[in-house]
Amino acid sequence: MFSLLDTLKIGAGIAAGLMLYHLYAVSIGYPSAARQARAGYIMLAEKGAADARAAEMERQRDAAAEATEEHRKRLAAAEASEQAARDTLEIEIQSYELQLSEKNRACAVTAVDRQWLLRH
Repeated sequence: MFSLLDTLKIGAGIAAGLMLYHLYAVSIGYPSAARQARAGYIMLAEKGAADARAAEMERQRDAAAEATEEHRKRLAAAEASEQAARDTLEIEIQSYELQLSEKNRACAVTAVDRQWLLRH
């Protein structure tokens, strides 16, 4: 059916076709290798995005903890200042009452007045 020359032509054609496909695949990259590379890149990009989200959440958590600690310190300082002001007021009231008792005068400050003074 086919002669030897026809068989050689068909073989040469197949070899030339394979050679052209190989040159084409090398010039643009093998499609399967490109798919694998893209798949690896996608996984790498998703991992990078997840790491960035985790780092941002950790930064926000640390910032919130720092703000909470700063607020706690300010609250403690305000409470200490308020207590010192109460103590000073109490000492002033006792001093005034002592001065009045030395002069044989009565202090007209009632418990309600004293509470009002402590609050204001």
